[in-house]
Amino acid sequence: MEIGVVSNYFEHVGAAAVKLKKGLKVGDKIQIKGGETDFEQEIAEMQLDREDVGKAKAGDEIGIKVAEKVRKGYKVFKIK
Repeated sequence: MEIGVVSNYFEHVGAAAVKLKKGLKVGDKIQIKGGETDFEQEIAEMQLDREDVGKAKAGDEIGIKVAEKVRKGYKVFKIK
């Protein structure tokens, strides 16, 4: 299920900004796909307005650490 899209990537900290279409919480597993990139990871922590949060809702733009380099427009999926 697609839950969001990468809106920015910050290489110096290995983090991505993700604009959410559906809710997400710490502990959820996600998959990021785009270009040659396709990987899965668990959400260990996330930030909303530079504050650590445990969950976020549709419409929020969150920051998460990512295991690989991503680009704007890559799709984010939640894995059940």
